[in-house]
Amino acid sequence: MVEEMPHFFFIYQVNTKQVVYATPACEQLLGVAPAQATEQLPELLSRLHPDDQPYLARCWNLWVRGHLHDELEFRVRRTEAPNQWMSLVLSPHQQRLADGEVLIGGFLRDVTTERDNLENANRFNAKKNATLEILSHDLAGPLALVQQISAAMQAQVLPLGNAKLTEALGIMQTICHDSVNLIRDFVDNEFMTSANVELKLDRVDLVWRVNLTMEEYQRAAAQLNKQFLFLPASAPIYVNLDENKFLQVLNNLLSNSIKFTHEGGRIIVRIEQQRGQVLLTVQDDGIGIAPELQPGLFERFTKARRPGLRGEKTTGLGMSIIKTIVELHRGQIWLESAENQGTTFYITLPSLDS
Repeated sequence: MVEEMPHFFFIYQVNTKQVVYATPACEQLLGVAPAQATEQLPELLSRLHPDDQPYLARCWNLWVRGHLHDELEFRVRRTEAPNQWMSLVLSPHQQRLADGEVLIGGFLRDVTTERDNLENANRFNAKKNATLEILSHDLAGPLALVQQISAAMQAQVLPLGNAKLTEALGIMQTICHDSVNLIRDFVDNEFMTSANVELKLDRVDLVWRVNLTMEEYQRAAAQLNKQFLFLPASAPIYVNLDENKFLQVLNNLLSNSIKFTHEGGRIIVRIEQQRGQVLLTVQDDGIGIAPELQPGLFERFTKARRPGLRGEKTTGLGMSIIKTIVELHRGQIWLESAENQGTTFYITLPSLDS
């Protein structure tokens, strides 16, 4: 049965560094005949993607000490084709023979199609989340302006005693108010569900992933009348993330910056590798947060909630959910802010490449 499986099963002798058994799938997956697996092993290892080599070395050390039981996914370079994604499952136990030799077994399978499908889904989801935030500001702003204008007009025409005109202006205000709330409620509900679902962690290049989101905001910079800058200190930088949930954190922080930054303002996202952790910052030059509001900002239904500069409403839940998601990633979040000088949010996450 093992011989007929599409997955490559192998037994490796640690002391002699030899593949003592390999199923026929070895040739299908890696282009190497089973009998030549040991001979071709150095060439196969040289094809590992450079970004994944330190990661696999750390995983190997963890497995040797009995601290690794997870499925590993990594990339193998191909000469005339895109990278091949492989999934490796090692036996949780080592077999020690009477002569002291140590054997390990494992399964290797090609997950390129699965990863491509996941990548396309994540790209779509990142675009969707960013687009929702952008549209909420892009649509809510004009509606809020129409609401303010209609209220001013209603005050002017009220002395005229024209009941129909006064009623029409009142209906216009109500429609605008309800529409703005509907847009914001839809975006808020999308975000609030994130804290209620178990994390699905994966090894992610945070720089590349955040860049996809920032590109959406940069394309909408003219409509939002803001500058969006992304300044990573280096690339790539890998972390363990539930990327959909974490990107919703980023979108929510960007949304808050947009709400509280004047027209023509600047919003900057930075990422840098530090010792044992990765630091992500979201900085704006907006109106800032008063000192008395800062201590309770991350509390549920915080009293620090306030409408945006264009009247955008807030539930007071956003920051508490952001904190929850960050902490689920074993990270921390805090802020620095001064009134009329702007706000910077700091997020640290455990690093995979420290």
